Amino acid sequence: MEGWGSLVPLPFHPPIPILMIGRQQILIFGARLYRQKDKLWLSIWTAGIVTLWIWNRIFLNNPAFEQIQSAFIHTCLIAVLVIAFCCILGWGAAVGLYVLERSQKQGLALALSFLLNVIRSIPQIIGVLVGYVFITMMLRQEVLQSELLVMILMAIVTSLFVFPELADLIRERIDHYHTLDFVNAMLCCGISEHRIIHVEILWKNSLVHIINKLIAIFGITIFLQCSVDFIISVGLATNVSPVNLPITLGSMLARIDSKQDILAIGYTLTHLTYLPNLFFQHLQGLTTALLIVFTLLSIYHIANGFAKRYGVLKG
Repeated sequence: MEGWGSLVPLPFHPPIPILMIGRQQILIFGARLYRQKDKLWLSIWTAGIVTLWIWNRIFLNNPAFEQIQSAFIHTCLIAVLVIAFCCILGWGAAVGLYVLERSQKQGLALALSFLLNVIRSIPQIIGVLVGYVFITMMLRQEVLQSELLVMILMAIVTSLFVFPELADLIRERIDHYHTLDFVNAMLCCGISEHRIIHVEILWKNSLVHIINKLIAIFGITIFLQCSVDFIISVGLATNVSPVNLPITLGSMLARIDSKQDILAIGYTLTHLTYLPNLFFQHLQGLTTALLIVFTLLSIYHIANGFAKRYGVLKG
């Protein structure tokens, strides 16, 4: 028993192979993430949003922080709703036109095709602007009371001028497979045309193309929404009051405090010593502008990376 007191515990050294394996896995993960640009930019966007949130939580006053947080959530929520409505409208228009063209109702097919062409001929920003003005007028007359209902209507208005892009894609995918022996072979096997279109063509062979288009629609929606909200908040302030509209990044950018923060950047170009103040005293405008630009840039790279990874650009 006396010999136990002389024992000295040896320091623990992790096996070198374990460290090497862990480092190798990290390098492999980093290389794989770098090659997959969509996942890379999604990670960059997420990290950037979290960093901005933490920085503003620390240095921005609480009322402005709550407004920016609500504006970002509302903007993303409306964009998600637009995607949902575009899926319904785009699928309905594309499949409906396909069915009508192969039936005896050629008049309805021409009418639907004409309606889609009319919608395409209207500039998206003009159509969304007019729709937002009508929503604002309904708010002033107290026809609409719920904020959620207002955001749903804003999403519906935007989707009305965006969904033709998805409808064209679905039509293109259906027509592409009709030029092959793909459809005829399945019809000969007794598979219904309904299943061929919805399951075999759209779900199994076109889902990647549709997802890529929906990512682009998400970015288009944010751009249109911010542009129109900014125009309504500034250019139409004498006739239309944006007070009752749900706050978004566009309306947040149009506020006088945000515009003064943006102007501070120009002042900094000639007074470089003022640069540190931008990150503490002008956070409201800079954060709003950065959220818009950074989100649009990230979505652009995510869509391109997704298309390249799955070969969407190759058809």
